[in-house]
Amino acid sequence: MTDTDRVALLLNRYGETYAQQAGIRLADRPQPLYQLLVLVKLLSTRISADVAVAAARELFKAGLTTPKAMAGADEHTLWHALAAGHYIRYGGPAVAQLTAGAQLLLDRWHGDLRRMHGAAYGDRAQLRDSLMEFPGIGPTGADIFLREVQAIWPDVHPYLDPRVTEAAKAVDLPSNPDRLAGLVTPERLPALAAAVLRGSHDKTL
Repeated sequence: MTDTDRVALLLNRYGETYAQQAGIRLADRPQPLYQLLVLVKLLSTRISADVAVAAARELFKAGLTTPKAMAGADEHTLWHALAAGHYIRYGGPAVAQLTAGAQLLLDRWHGDLRRMHGAAYGDRAQLRDSLMEFPGIGPTGADIFLREVQAIWPDVHPYLDPRVTEAAKAVDLPSNPDRLAGLVTPERLPALAAAVLRGSHDKTL
């Protein structure tokens, strides 16, 4: 099986990004970028990705799709949405972190993550550090955000963190970031990264 064949198989089985799973139509606009930030915060907790995605969908269904809406939401609304997504165990910290993160975004970046992007001047390390200033987002969460946002922020491409490159070995694809990125178009790299991570746990591949 060639690398091209493996990529096609992986994308067919597992090529859905976290943003797509959460119903986010990712674009270089404030609202979908903020939704991705919320999703990444939920994914940063030691909880299953499916639960985090479900909780994000419930938050968005409740209208909490902007930092202003999130910062102004009462605790009952947040708790109800998280509970509907079965995000119970870490609900308390999540409520506080989501509210504080929204306020931080409003105060520092005027509610627009594009300002954070512009301030980094293409420095991916600075972007990563800025993301980790949001409550509840650590290195893994920052990596997920940058992996997914590279489809619309070309200066971030190619972004393949060590978790992805190590997983690539398990599915017999190149672990070198440039070689792995070269197997798909820039727009498809987030999907390939997601597929590689999920496929690395599939013993049938």
